[in-house]
Amino acid sequence: MLRVVVCVSGGGTNLQALIDGVRNGKIRNTEITGVISNNSCAYAMKRAENAGIPSFCISPKDYEKRVDFNQALLDKLDELQPDLIVLAGFLVILPKELIKQYRNRIINIHPSLIPSFCGTGYYGLKVHEAALARGVKVTGATVHYVDEGTDTGEIILQKAVEVLPEDTPEILQRRVMEQAEWVILPGAVDAIAMKQGN
Repeated sequence: MLRVVVCVSGGGTNLQALIDGVRNGKIRNTEITGVISNNSCAYAMKRAENAGIPSFCISPKDYEKRVDFNQALLDKLDELQPDLIVLAGFLVILPKELIKQYRNRIINIHPSLIPSFCGTGYYGLKVHEAALARGVKVTGATVHYVDEGTDTGEIILQKAVEVLPEDTPEILQRRVMEQAEWVILPGAVDAIAMKQGN
């Protein structure tokens, strides 16, 4: 079984897609063994609780120094012993030590077709605002491995989504989630689990 820890900061819709994927068999040979959030109020924590998954809040606000937060995050991950760490809307810059220790075992979901609308400052609604401002006809989502850069790791899966004339950033965000993110994130985890099983 692929042991997965999901890191999330907000509502946890991608976490829910993973929970549902494991339940309905779309994600095979996988167990979500923990959820980590930097935000104690994140609805993702409730989703984890509802699914019977242990959840932990590790917030930079609880530590005087960033280095102490980084160590606490690394310690918790080491304790959970994940085969794969999934960043599902985790708005925290990962410490380099963590990336080094878990190289090629951390993946992220980003709400655009990388290399478009990615990198520093592109997250959440800002991505969709930028896509609409640029006037693109197609956007989408990308699952990629995490390296030391921002959205620069190897691409695993992408899925395109049409941009419609009447789209607002919020409407486009929802369509990208439903048509791309919630499809390719479970797909990528399943592919990694099946590859590990061989």
